[in-house]
Amino acid sequence: MSDCSNVTADQPSPSITRAWVRLMRAQRLVLMAIEQDLKAAGFPPLGWYDVLLELTRAKDGKLRPYEIEQRTLLAQHNLSRLIDRMEKEGFVQREMFHEDGRGRWVTVTEAGRAMQARMWTVYASALQRHLGAKLDDVHANQLADLLAALSRKS
Repeated sequence: MSDCSNVTADQPSPSITRAWVRLMRAQRLVLMAIEQDLKAAGFPPLGWYDVLLELTRAKDGKLRPYEIEQRTLLAQHNLSRLIDRMEKEGFVQREMFHEDGRGRWVTVTEAGRAMQARMWTVYASALQRHLGAKLDDVHANQLADLLAALSRKS
């Protein structure tokens, strides 16, 4: 039962709207701060780290582009251009997918593994500075649980 009689089933309550606005602002501010820290250290954007991390976690260090898209939440058209740039820098390479001549694997190179590790030192510090310094572990776990509720499919 709602404590707000003027809120209908298809309209968010003021509390939901407030939560949404704060979630979006916090996400943007923290993401911008982390991106700035990476840039100041001379590293590529956070999206590069995300792709490299997923590739290093994958069996044999390789994934199909659609798997990277699913794991990183990068849009397909952005991912394709990103992989092009990462391949040009020598961090990934494309290989034929032998079961389907049209498909390709994206494989992390040793240079890519090294870049991911170097980026992590700055990224970890940025996470601590912009998130860890503001939340203790109890609050961080509560926030993670609340965000997990938003991630569940209806």
